[in-house]
Amino acid sequence: MSRFAHPAGDRHAEMLPQERPPQAPADLNRINPAIWPRTSSRTDGALTVGGVDVRDLAREHGTPLYVIDEDDVRSRMRDYATAFAGSEVHYAGKAFLCKEIVRWLIDEGLGLDVASNGELAVALSVGFPPERITMHGNNKSTAELTRALEAGVGIIVVDSFDEIARLGYLAEQHGKRPKVMVRVTTGVEAHTHEFIATAHDDQKFGLSLSSGAAAEAVRRILALPQLQLVGLHSHIGSQIVDTAGFEVAARRLAGLLVQIKEEHGVVLPELDLGGGYGIAYVDDDDAPDIKELADGLREIVTKVCTDAGLPVPRLTVEPGRTIVGPGGITLYEVGTIKDVEGLRTYVSIDGGMSDNVRTALYGAEYTAVLASRSSDAPPMLSRLVGKHCESGDIIVRDFHLPSDLAPGDLIAVAATGAYCRSLASNYNYLPRPAVVAVSGGTSRVIVRGETEEDLLRGQL
Repeated sequence: MSRFAHPAGDRHAEMLPQERPPQAPADLNRINPAIWPRTSSRTDGALTVGGVDVRDLAREHGTPLYVIDEDDVRSRMRDYATAFAGSEVHYAGKAFLCKEIVRWLIDEGLGLDVASNGELAVALSVGFPPERITMHGNNKSTAELTRALEAGVGIIVVDSFDEIARLGYLAEQHGKRPKVMVRVTTGVEAHTHEFIATAHDDQKFGLSLSSGAAAEAVRRILALPQLQLVGLHSHIGSQIVDTAGFEVAARRLAGLLVQIKEEHGVVLPELDLGGGYGIAYVDDDDAPDIKELADGLREIVTKVCTDAGLPVPRLTVEPGRTIVGPGGITLYEVGTIKDVEGLRTYVSIDGGMSDNVRTALYGAEYTAVLASRSSDAPPMLSRLVGKHCESGDIIVRDFHLPSDLAPGDLIAVAATGAYCRSLASNYNYLPRPAVVAVSGGTSRVIVRGETEEDLLRGQL
């Protein structure tokens, strides 16, 4: 037998998470308010969001379809603005960004962080104030830094020695003196998936605190009159549900602030603790309360700076997932239903990893329901799979659907507002779905769905 292969037995498909299937819920029709958009309910058996029946959405806009509850997203923006009053809240655009989302940010008074020229272009195209933008990225190009300088971006978070030199040169060439922060790798282990933990030393982001690289970055910036150092930045990961890691990171950053004051006589006025706050994807998930999170972070920063004999800096946070994630769902139409006797039933839908790669990428979990009607049929252990040429093309690995499920039924997957459209692809030449905002019983397209013409555009 080959050393590099193994026979595929009847349990081959259970390599990824749990060995034991989940227990069937007591009510397959339940819409858990901790997971689904705030305006979600069932009306005459069908799921409604923003007062709109999902069956009407599917008829008007087709499937797959991303649906964003505008009232939900705006209310979460306001929750953050209220909870962090006196601090800065910058929405993490990587979670999901389009012109309409930027307009909502303008209305609700939040800032924005971007990580590419494309994200910056979206923001500037609808008049977002550049001074309320933070530019991120571990490998910002000359073009991206130049665009940020020309636009007057509020803060550039530097991520390497190369970038410090590059930005200093460009700033001098353009007659600018940008405000910068140093992204510090604090060595904090966030309890999340390896691919979305970002504060340990052995990864691409930031400058290590323990090695002295962060302190050296500060020295190099202070030696360049073209750059204005205003603070430190830390981001410890994503889908984090408690403040313990942030407390450790804040203490370590405070130590660096003390070192900077002692070595350079400089007191930095700002501290950015990033984002990464988690949301509920399944019933067992605990999402942090925004006010408790804000109070906890402020208490942490105040205490560690007071203990270190430092003035309390202005705090910035960068939520993304917690603002847009819970307000989004994805609608699919059921196509093929295939029972694998003794294991589970495979339910194939008209999308897949091209519109939601998170399960395939890092084992994300989701809640999904039969959305076009309610059912009292017995539960059926199911696996929601896409139509792509990959056995790992899975949206929900193991959950229960009613056993009377039929082709043509609509399935809704909850909490897909963050990172699904942002990570979407054209694998197998599937067009990316439209994004529709719902509110007050009406829907409108905010991102047009792609067509075959779009897929062929640019090919010679």
